Amino acid sequence: METVNGEREYPFCEIDPEECKGCHLCVSSCPAEVLEVSDNLNSKGFHYAEYKGSGCIGCGFCFYMCPEPGAITVYLKDYEPGKAV
Repeated sequence: METVNGEREYPFCEIDPEECKGCHLCVSSCPAEVLEVSDNLNSKGFHYAEYKGSGCIGCGFCFYMCPEPGAITVYLKDYEPGKAV
């Protein structure tokens, strides 16, 4: 994960491995190519998608392509933890 002074560099995305069903639509839709298929399996037996750790442009394509609600969260550049949107 990219960090500056120990803090996350925005934008970035998080993928919940347990919510991912392994369709990999997010991986194929990412224009920055920062998502990949994990070699590991989740508890349901799927090879889940994961963020490579840097390079996210915050486009949200992965979020919109994912058929599983809550599997992907995209944090944009101006995101401030705990601040209401």
